Amino acid sequence: MYRRLLLACTCLFSLAANALADTVLNRDSGTDPASLDQHHTTTVNEGYILRDLYEGLVSFDGQGRVIAGVAKSWETSPDGLTYIFHLRDNAKWSNGDPVTASDFVYSFRRIMNPKTAAGYASVLYPIKNAPQVNTGKLPLDQLGVEAMGDLTLKITLTSPTPYFLSLLTHQTGYPVNPKAIEKYGDKFTLPVNIVTNGAYKLSSFTPNDKITLKKNPYYWDAATVKIDVVNWVPFEQPASCMRRFEAKEMDICGTVAAEQMDYINANLKPYLRIAPYFGIFYLSIKGEPNSKLRDQRVRQAISMVIDRKFLAEQIRRGMMLPSYAIVPSGTKNYVTDSPQLPYANQDILDREDTAKTLLEEAGVAPGSLSVKLRYATTVNNKNTMVAIADMLKNIGINAEQDEVEGVTYFNYLQEKGMYDLAYQAWIGDFNDPYSFLSLFTSDSYFNYSDWSNKEYDALIARSATITDAKLRAEILADAERILLREVPVIPLLAPSSQALVSDTIEGYSDNVMNVHATRWLSLKKKMQQ
Repeated sequence: MYRRLLLACTCLFSLAANALADTVLNRDSGTDPASLDQHHTTTVNEGYILRDLYEGLVSFDGQGRVIAGVAKSWETSPDGLTYIFHLRDNAKWSNGDPVTASDFVYSFRRIMNPKTAAGYASVLYPIKNAPQVNTGKLPLDQLGVEAMGDLTLKITLTSPTPYFLSLLTHQTGYPVNPKAIEKYGDKFTLPVNIVTNGAYKLSSFTPNDKITLKKNPYYWDAATVKIDVVNWVPFEQPASCMRRFEAKEMDICGTVAAEQMDYINANLKPYLRIAPYFGIFYLSIKGEPNSKLRDQRVRQAISMVIDRKFLAEQIRRGMMLPSYAIVPSGTKNYVTDSPQLPYANQDILDREDTAKTLLEEAGVAPGSLSVKLRYATTVNNKNTMVAIADMLKNIGINAEQDEVEGVTYFNYLQEKGMYDLAYQAWIGDFNDPYSFLSLFTSDSYFNYSDWSNKEYDALIARSATITDAKLRAEILADAERILLREVPVIPLLAPSSQALVSDTIEGYSDNVMNVHATRWLSLKKKMQQ
């Protein structure tokens, strides 16, 4: 009995020692990912986790700047059409195998394969023949990606793309492990099967509880990774994360509830981080084929009556700014005087009068139009949509709430489900107007409203072939003017990133892309009890 007890105590002591040795970071994932297959992910929250698990040819540093990733260096041809990437000879998968150029060829071909049905494949359309391969018009081997040896990758573009390196930081540019996919098929993302090449590997995934990642000892820069274990914990409501943050059970909460700003400023202000964020919050409008929502006069009336200043200052408590354009202010490679809705500076009462006139012209009598406002479950989203419903009442439109759990909400949109108005957000994948305007072409996976305009499609397509930067910017601005005239999507707010960050964390740097990969973070050493 004594010997057994002694062994048990020894075992417990060993476990405790190991636990003390591990540096653990608990951070907020927002919602559970719908998938950990980078070719089937579409949300920012999924991107956060994948950024810990994988690394592309290039990456973001802790300040959100593009730096070398698996590729240690690269050259670009004088015409801007060819990139030669030189891979690190010590880049490895989490099973110890080397990461090779052929792995990237396999990955780029997989995302472009029509059978993969990757919704985000269009991000990589600047690659030569990518649209034709993705639509089955050309075979996979015609994609402009070629391995020139184990450590040299050649990528050919259709036309010069000034944002191409930034584009490769996106999860669509992460490699998948060919052996894992060939062996396990669509189950390659399970913890027991997955093989990753980033700073971390997947240890466990318990839905509605947490995703646990552990440091990847084979990562080429593992010696600089300070956090041993990362727990990504889902929180539908920011307040729930805040309570656990106060209890010191969470180290980072990825957003905060606007209605709790007074409490946060009074009690948690030293931990609050607010920074500009490269994105847009908007309403997408669809409606049944015979719905009055298909009339652009009705859509414009709805847009006019929304008091964006009230939403920004009162509902979102100053954490956002009013927006009257789809392309965020200050976007690179764009016109200086960028387009916006023409009534941005008009008094809201005058706008209401004009909106009523538009509805009358469209044959919409007061009280005859009822709409549902669909949104993903969060307090911030709900409060915003409640306020918009009140605004619509001012022009005789009845609106009711349609609240849906996060994963279900996004899956429904991606499956092209029917809705009236849906509250959405888009964070730019790269700093260029194309990152926003390409969403609304007729064939875009993310054009959930099914709006279609041939002139708009032609302008977006033409912009991808223009080498004159000034002319390209003007073409894209013409496209945005069409979008703002027909308003299939209504711009509402320019976001900021908000977070609660523990004072034990070092290396968390505010940046416009809001990227904070765990590999750049560390925890201050705590005094031993």
